[in-house]
Amino acid sequence: MAIEHDVKDIGLAEGGRYRINWAEHEMSVLRAIRERFEKEKPLKGVRVSACLHVTTETANLMKTLQAGGADIVLVASNPLSTQDDVAASLVAHDEIPVYAIKGEDKKTYFDHLKAALDHRPQITMDDGCDLVSELHKNRRELLDGVVAGTEETTTGVIRLRAMAKDGALKFPVLAVNDSNTKHLFDNRYGTGQSTIDGIVRATNILLAGRTVVVAGYGWCSRGIASRAHGMGANVIVTEIDPLRALEAVMDGFRVMPMTEAAAVGDIFVTATGDINVIDSHHFERMKHGAIVANSGHFNVEINLEGLRGMSAGEPRLVRPFVEEYIVGGKAVYVLGEGRLINLAAAEGHPASVMDMSFANQALAAEYMLQHAGDLAPDVYTIPQEVDQEIARLKLESMGVRIDTLTPQQQAYLNQWEEGT
Repeated sequence: MAIEHDVKDIGLAEGGRYRINWAEHEMSVLRAIRERFEKEKPLKGVRVSACLHVTTETANLMKTLQAGGADIVLVASNPLSTQDDVAASLVAHDEIPVYAIKGEDKKTYFDHLKAALDHRPQITMDDGCDLVSELHKNRRELLDGVVAGTEETTTGVIRLRAMAKDGALKFPVLAVNDSNTKHLFDNRYGTGQSTIDGIVRATNILLAGRTVVVAGYGWCSRGIASRAHGMGANVIVTEIDPLRALEAVMDGFRVMPMTEAAAVGDIFVTATGDINVIDSHHFERMKHGAIVANSGHFNVEINLEGLRGMSAGEPRLVRPFVEEYIVGGKAVYVLGEGRLINLAAAEGHPASVMDMSFANQALAAEYMLQHAGDLAPDVYTIPQEVDQEIARLKLESMGVRIDTLTPQQQAYLNQWEEGT
């Protein structure tokens, strides 16, 4: 039976399969969940519409959901994040409908979201909340059929909480991003490494000795700052939160407003989830040759419209994923059209860290299916015992053992009389 799809080239499928299998070697926790799902079929017959980055790691999540009995459609959550060979392989080898093409235009992107919603999902699986937002704005006739959803990333959770606060959210959603085994590892170690990877692949520059300005000091930005520092960069952090700014200072980084950092930075990276973090007045102060990249979910963190208005003529593509703008006689280079640089110019997070994130997604889908009937429309977090089980499985796969409490220690922690 022909599987409906919209991918770049189905002929890329064989290469995609090799890369999916390579990633699977690093995803031991998800593999263990898949083995259980194959036996128990907890998602049997459930229609899942997933709007995620179409990568080798996501492919292994899709195969896990499929093993659990789910009826899946997958679309891209970002126009530049799709790995075309992976999309082709999922269609050709796993019979999963995929609608995703790297570099797709805005119309195609929203056509693909429409295809995901035409699947009449019972569970939504989102990365950035575009699918849920489109569902609530333009496909409200489908809302009654949705049991629950899951959300992968910080930006999406921010949007969902805004929807819940306004009373607009019509079904419960589990914030996978809030799980400790997600944000403490994926956001910090995954984003840190993959962002530096994307910048280096796009530019081939040496980081040692450069001044790298990191916007924000949440978990993603902490990872970027740490990895840039580890490669010899002088790191400046910009923040709006006094506690996070204080943490950055205590971690050994200079902290200052973006207006001041703009004049001294060589490389700028945003990862805040907010809009116009680097704005027109910042571009005016930048050095000749400044490099600007984004690792937040949407490209709104860099005011590209403002930059185009300031630029002398159209931007010039000087390398793949590197556009040159001339501002006041100085060159400013924007990487990956301001989109997620770790996926635009590189391969995203390493599979071993996405193993925990997507273990959370798989277990979140199972959990929400079991409990959604008892949950009001709101944003929830995964139970602590599930989070700890993922961590336990990951340690076990790494050959790491930990202590357990003795009965005496357990009793001591559960009493209040005994002291010094």
